[in-house]
This record gives sequence, C-alpha cells and structure tokens, in this order.
Amino acid sequence: MELFNISDMKWILMTLAVVIGHASVAQTVTKISNQELVELLKDTTVQLVDVRTPQEVANGVIAGASNINFYDKAFVSTIIKMDKQKPIAVYCAVGGRSANAGSKLKKLGFLKIYDLTGGFSDWKKEGYPIAKQ
Repeated sequence: MELFNISDMKWILMTLAVVIGHASVAQTVTKISNQELVELLKDTTVQLVDVRTPQEVANGVIAGASNINFYDKAFVSTIIKMDKQKPIAVYCAVGGRSANAGSKLKKLGFLKIYDLTGGFSDWKKEGYPIAKQ
C-alpha cells in the first residue's frame, strides 16, 4: 500500500523547499560602531530609527532619525509600516532598548537590521554630530 505517489512526493518536496528557503533568509541583528553607522548612512535607503522616549529625543538625535518610542504601546504597529526590504538601523540611549528592538524587528521579518553599539550616549561622547528634532 502506497502512502504517497511520485506526483504527491514532488509536490511535498517543492513545498518543503519553499518553506525552508523562506526560513533561511538572513535575519540577523548586526552590531555596528559609530563609524560603521556613518558609513551605512551614506546609503540613502537605510532607515534610521531612534527608539528612545520623546523626553530623551528632546536633547538631540542623530540626523535623519525617525523617533519610534520602544516603550510606546504603538511601537510594533508603527515600526511595521517601515519597509522590511530596506536596511534598518536602530539606536537608543546606551544599547539595551535597541537590542530589544532589533530582536522584535527580526521577528517581524525585517531583513537587514543594524544596532548601534553604545547608543546615542557614545555617539555624543565621541563627538559625532547631533541634530535637534
């Protein structure tokens, strides 16, 4: 007694190949330095997101950053509107929230995720430019 015929097996194998192919899409969070962020931002497709609170952002941001507060209830519903196909770089004050945000982005299906090591505090301490929002 046959459980599957050849035609069924081909369909099952093709389906498995598609599922495995989607699962293996590189979705890693890459830690980057300040200098690496400067280089990365030369690519105009990079989406830069500051995940700090509005109170923290009032003291300055990295130019070009969108502010999506990680602690806001609407964080996921807001960030999901960003383009998953384009690179996204996140930062916070010192690195904790951005690491958590990177993990969330990975689960949401973003493909190229960068997390600024040391956050805004290291950016400012090392003398990189600060913008007001």
